[in-house]
Amino acid sequence: MTLEALYSPDWASRPDPDTMVLLLHGYGSNERDLPGIAPYLGVDAPWASVRAPVEMGYGGAAWFPLADDPARWLDPAPIAASTAALWEWVDENVSPTAKLITVGFSQGGLMASQLLRTRPERIANTVILSGFVLAADQPADARLAEERPAVFWGRGTADAVVPEPLVTAASAWLRTHTTLTEKVYPGLAHSVHDQELADVTAHLNRS
Repeated sequence: MTLEALYSPDWASRPDPDTMVLLLHGYGSNERDLPGIAPYLGVDAPWASVRAPVEMGYGGAAWFPLADDPARWLDPAPIAASTAALWEWVDENVSPTAKLITVGFSQGGLMASQLLRTRPERIANTVILSGFVLAADQPADARLAEERPAVFWGRGTADAVVPEPLVTAASAWLRTHTTLTEKVYPGLAHSVHDQELADVTAHLNRS
Protein backbone atom coordinates (compact mmCIF):
# COMPACT_ATOMS: atom_id res chain seq x y z
CA MET A 1 0.00 0.00 0.00
CA THR A 2 1.21 3.49 -0.90
CA LEU A 3 0.82 6.27 1.67
CA GLU A 4 0.37 9.98 1.03
CA ALA A 5 1.69 12.82 3.17
CA LEU A 6 1.84 16.54 3.74
CA TYR A 7 5.25 18.12 4.29
CA SER A 8 6.66 21.10 6.15
CA PRO A 9 7.63 24.09 3.97
CA ASP A 10 11.33 23.36 4.57
CA TRP A 11 11.11 19.65 3.70
CA ALA A 12 12.67 19.92 0.25
CA SER A 13 15.45 22.25 1.41
CA ARG A 14 16.49 19.90 4.25
CA PRO A 15 16.92 16.51 2.54
CA ASP A 16 19.37 15.10 5.09
CA PRO A 17 18.31 16.24 8.57
CA ASP A 18 19.58 14.71 11.80
CA THR A 19 15.98 14.31 12.94
CA MET A 20 12.51 14.73 11.46
CA VAL A 21 9.05 14.83 12.98
CA LEU A 22 6.51 12.25 11.84
CA LEU A 23 2.89 13.22 12.57
CA LEU A 24 0.35 10.37 12.76
CA HIS A 25 -3.33 11.29 12.91
CA GLY A 26 -6.14 9.44 14.62
CA TYR A 27 -9.06 7.29 13.45
CA GLY A 28 -11.38 9.04 11.02
CA SER A 29 -9.12 12.06 10.64
CA ASN A 30 -6.53 12.84 7.98
CA GLU A 31 -3.06 14.19 7.29
CA ARG A 32 -4.25 17.80 7.75
CA ASP A 33 -5.13 17.29 11.41
CA LEU A 34 -1.79 17.50 13.23
CA PRO A 35 0.49 19.90 11.28
CA GLY A 36 -0.97 22.77 13.32
CA ILE A 37 0.80 21.53 16.44
CA ALA A 38 4.22 21.25 14.78
CA PRO A 39 5.31 24.84 15.56
CA TYR A 40 4.55 24.25 19.25
CA LEU A 41 6.81 21.21 19.64
CA GLY A 42 9.96 23.29 20.05
CA VAL A 43 11.86 21.09 17.60
CA ASP A 44 13.99 22.49 14.77
CA ALA A 45 13.29 19.74 12.26
CA PRO A 46 11.25 19.23 9.11
CA TRP A 47 7.98 17.36 9.51
CA ALA A 48 5.74 15.08 7.49
CA SER A 49 2.14 14.22 8.27
CA VAL A 50 1.24 10.84 6.80
CA ARG A 51 -2.27 9.80 5.76
CA ALA A 52 -3.43 6.45 7.11
CA PRO A 53 -4.09 3.74 4.49
CA VAL A 54 -7.71 2.72 5.26
CA GLU A 55 -10.06 5.14 3.48
CA MET A 56 -13.34 5.81 5.27
CA GLY A 57 -15.24 7.52 2.47
CA TYR A 58 -15.74 11.04 3.83
CA GLY A 59 -12.25 12.48 3.72
CA GLY A 60 -11.13 10.56 6.79
CA ALA A 61 -8.81 7.60 7.09
CA ALA A 62 -7.77 5.00 9.64
CA TRP A 63 -4.64 3.01 10.37
CA PHE A 64 -6.74 -0.10 10.95
CA PRO A 65 -10.46 -0.92 11.22
CA LEU A 66 -12.19 -0.84 14.60
CA ALA A 67 -14.63 -3.55 15.60
CA ASP A 68 -17.91 -2.60 17.28
CA ASP A 69 -16.67 -4.34 20.41
CA PRO A 70 -13.74 -2.36 21.91
CA ALA A 71 -12.39 -5.63 23.32
CA ARG A 72 -11.65 -6.63 19.69
CA TRP A 73 -10.25 -3.30 18.52
CA LEU A 74 -6.65 -4.42 18.28
CA ASP A 75 -6.37 -7.11 15.61
CA PRO A 76 -2.60 -7.59 15.15
CA ALA A 77 -2.80 -8.40 11.42
CA PRO A 78 -4.02 -5.04 10.02
CA ILE A 79 -1.84 -3.20 12.53
CA ALA A 80 1.20 -5.12 11.28
CA ALA A 81 0.25 -4.29 7.68
CA SER A 82 -0.01 -0.57 8.45
CA THR A 83 3.25 -0.68 10.39
CA ALA A 84 5.00 -2.22 7.39
CA ALA A 85 3.44 0.36 5.05
CA LEU A 86 4.57 3.18 7.30
CA TRP A 87 8.13 1.88 7.38
CA GLU A 88 8.03 1.53 3.60
CA TRP A 89 7.03 5.21 3.38
CA VAL A 90 9.87 6.17 5.74
CA ASP A 91 12.41 4.16 3.76
CA GLU A 92 11.32 5.83 0.52
CA ASN A 93 10.99 9.41 1.77
CA VAL A 94 13.30 9.95 4.74
CA SER A 95 17.09 9.99 4.80
CA PRO A 96 18.36 6.68 6.21
CA THR A 97 20.51 8.57 8.71
CA ALA A 98 17.66 10.69 10.09
CA LYS A 99 16.11 9.76 13.42
CA LEU A 100 12.34 10.08 13.81
CA ILE A 101 10.41 11.97 16.45
CA THR A 102 7.01 10.34 16.16
CA VAL A 103 3.94 12.23 17.37
CA GLY A 104 0.70 10.28 17.21
CA PHE A 105 -2.85 11.00 18.34
CA SER A 106 -5.22 8.16 19.36
CA GLN A 107 -4.78 5.42 16.72
CA GLY A 108 -1.78 7.38 15.50
CA GLY A 109 -0.34 7.07 19.01
CA LEU A 110 -0.52 3.32 18.69
CA MET A 111 1.26 3.58 15.33
CA ALA A 112 3.98 5.69 16.94
CA SER A 113 4.47 2.93 19.49
CA GLN A 114 4.55 0.36 16.68
CA LEU A 115 7.44 2.13 14.98
CA LEU A 116 9.31 2.14 18.26
CA ARG A 117 8.56 -1.53 18.86
CA THR A 118 9.73 -2.67 15.43
CA ARG A 119 12.76 -0.53 14.53
CA PRO A 120 13.81 1.39 17.64
CA GLU A 121 17.18 2.30 16.16
CA ARG A 122 15.37 4.80 13.90
CA ILE A 123 13.45 6.51 16.72
CA ALA A 124 14.72 9.59 18.57
CA ASN A 125 11.59 10.09 20.66
CA THR A 126 7.96 8.99 20.84
CA VAL A 127 4.94 11.11 21.75
CA ILE A 128 1.59 9.38 22.32
CA LEU A 129 -1.41 11.70 22.69
CA SER A 130 -4.64 10.07 23.93
CA GLY A 131 -3.31 6.81 22.57
CA PHE A 132 -2.77 3.18 23.44
CA VAL A 133 -0.56 0.23 22.47
CA LEU A 134 -0.93 -3.24 20.98
CA ALA A 135 -1.00 -6.03 23.56
CA ALA A 136 0.71 -8.58 21.28
CA ASP A 137 4.48 -8.93 21.60
CA GLN A 138 6.49 -7.02 18.99
CA PRO A 139 9.96 -7.72 17.57
CA ALA A 140 11.90 -5.16 19.64
CA ASP A 141 10.06 -5.43 22.96
CA ALA A 142 12.90 -7.25 24.75
CA ARG A 143 15.40 -4.67 23.54
CA LEU A 144 13.15 -1.81 24.70
CA ALA A 145 12.78 -3.37 28.14
CA GLU A 146 16.56 -3.10 28.49
CA GLU A 147 17.19 0.26 26.81
CA ARG A 148 14.08 2.12 28.07
CA PRO A 149 13.82 4.86 25.40
CA ALA A 150 12.06 8.14 26.13
CA VAL A 151 8.29 8.24 25.60
CA PHE A 152 5.69 10.90 26.39
CA TRP A 153 2.14 9.67 27.04
CA GLY A 154 -0.60 12.18 27.73
CA ARG A 155 -4.32 11.67 28.18
CA GLY A 156 -7.36 13.27 29.77
CA THR A 157 -9.57 12.09 32.61
CA ALA A 158 -12.67 12.84 30.52
CA ASP A 159 -11.59 10.79 27.50
CA ALA A 160 -14.65 8.70 26.68
CA VAL A 161 -13.20 7.25 23.45
CA VAL A 162 -10.33 5.02 24.56
CA PRO A 163 -11.67 2.15 26.70
CA GLU A 164 -10.23 1.85 30.19
CA PRO A 165 -8.78 -1.65 29.58
CA LEU A 166 -6.65 -0.22 26.77
CA VAL A 167 -5.44 2.57 29.05
CA THR A 168 -4.53 0.02 31.72
CA ALA A 169 -2.70 -2.17 29.21
CA ALA A 170 -0.82 0.81 27.77
CA SER A 171 0.24 1.92 31.22
CA ALA A 172 1.59 -1.53 32.06
CA TRP A 173 3.55 -1.84 28.82
CA LEU A 174 4.96 1.69 28.78
CA ARG A 175 6.10 1.54 32.40
CA THR A 176 8.05 -1.67 31.79
CA HIS A 177 9.57 -0.86 28.39
CA THR A 178 10.26 2.89 28.31
CA THR A 179 11.50 5.86 30.28
CA LEU A 180 8.02 7.26 30.55
CA THR A 181 6.83 10.81 30.99
CA GLU A 182 3.14 10.30 31.80
CA LYS A 183 0.71 13.19 32.10
CA VAL A 184 -2.96 12.94 33.01
CA TYR A 185 -5.05 16.09 32.53
CA PRO A 186 -8.18 16.63 34.64
CA GLY A 187 -11.26 17.31 32.52
CA LEU A 188 -9.54 16.84 29.16
CA ALA A 189 -11.59 14.79 26.68
CA HIS A 190 -10.23 12.93 23.64
CA SER A 191 -8.23 15.93 22.58
CA VAL A 192 -5.05 17.96 23.07
CA HIS A 193 -4.75 21.30 24.86
CA ASP A 194 -2.11 23.98 25.41
CA GLN A 195 -0.76 22.54 28.66
CA GLU A 196 -0.20 19.16 27.06
CA LEU A 197 1.67 20.75 24.15
CA ALA A 198 3.82 22.67 26.64
CA ASP A 199 4.57 19.40 28.44
CA VAL A 200 5.45 17.72 25.14
CA THR A 201 7.83 20.55 24.31
CA ALA A 202 9.49 20.23 27.71
CA HIS A 203 9.80 16.47 27.25
CA LEU A 204 11.36 16.74 23.77
CA ASN A 205 13.83 19.38 24.89
CA ARG A 206 14.79 17.37 27.97
CA SER A 207 15.20 13.96 26.36
